[in-house]
Amino acid sequence: MATIDVPEQVSVLADAEALRKACKGWGTDEKAIISVLGHRNAVQRKQIRLAYEDLYQEDLIKRLESELSGDFEKAVYRWVLDPADRDAVLANVAIKKLSPDHHVIVEISCTRSPEELLAVRRAYQARYKHSLEEDVAAHTKGDTRKLLVSLVSAFRYDGEEINTRVANSEAKILHEAVKDKEFNHEEIIRILSTRSKMQLMATFNRYRDDHGTTITKNLEGDSGDEFLKTLRATIRCLNDPKKYFEKVLRNSIRRVGTDEDALTRVIVTRAEKDLKDIKELYYKRNSVSLDQAVAKDTSGDYKALLLTLLGKED
Repeated sequence: MATIDVPEQVSVLADAEALRKACKGWGTDEKAIISVLGHRNAVQRKQIRLAYEDLYQEDLIKRLESELSGDFEKAVYRWVLDPADRDAVLANVAIKKLSPDHHVIVEISCTRSPEELLAVRRAYQARYKHSLEEDVAAHTKGDTRKLLVSLVSAFRYDGEEINTRVANSEAKILHEAVKDKEFNHEEIIRILSTRSKMQLMATFNRYRDDHGTTITKNLEGDSGDEFLKTLRATIRCLNDPKKYFEKVLRNSIRRVGTDEDALTRVIVTRAEKDLKDIKELYYKRNSVSLDQAVAKDTSGDYKALLLTLLGKED
């Protein structure tokens, strides 16, 4: 369930004019920008961008980038982009970091539908003139590279059909590899990167039923092992993405100094999908609402935008 509150009737021309007015003259009217863009869905935001360019021969995104700054600018920029283009930008930023954010690549590969991931790969090529796969391969190595390239290249079956026999046999394969600490076993990578999400859930459930513990619990190990961390994130994203995102939010707020990148990424990418469910999980896990936690840890226009996307006005 989405959290953003979108009016039934919208005039994209009036919205484009309101945004132009908010960016003209001395000082920017950030509240006006939030009140328009924070209440429009992806289709409407695209129409507003097109209307704005048509009316003023100017790129709305570039104008907003020049008017805004800091975490607020970053959040607005990510919110205004088309979802596939946004994921392409998030992936590129994650890959190009001095210490790459492998979990962001995992999120995009494993929590988007096959068609959405295909759209991300197309958007990435259009924007960077490279494929996502080649950039992931160029900035990773060893087992992590094998896993991530397989994940970003996947086009999984997206239906409900599962094969119980396959779930049973692959739960055994996973258990043998984990028991022998062969975490980089090619069969683990094959199973995680090719099977449908429904099939994998059946396999993970079989694993838990047979061994009395989840596969991720059995993968606990050296906290400095980058491949193991990436493998655990992969299984969590495939098996229970909402639970995974709740944990990312919890960690982003609990840190000494908020991790604004992670906080923005989850709220912006899930606000039109399942953020309401993630909020419920957050409350159950932390006995405090996500709205309250965000309000306490952020400030100014950045806080106002995040709370708007969470469905709560500041």
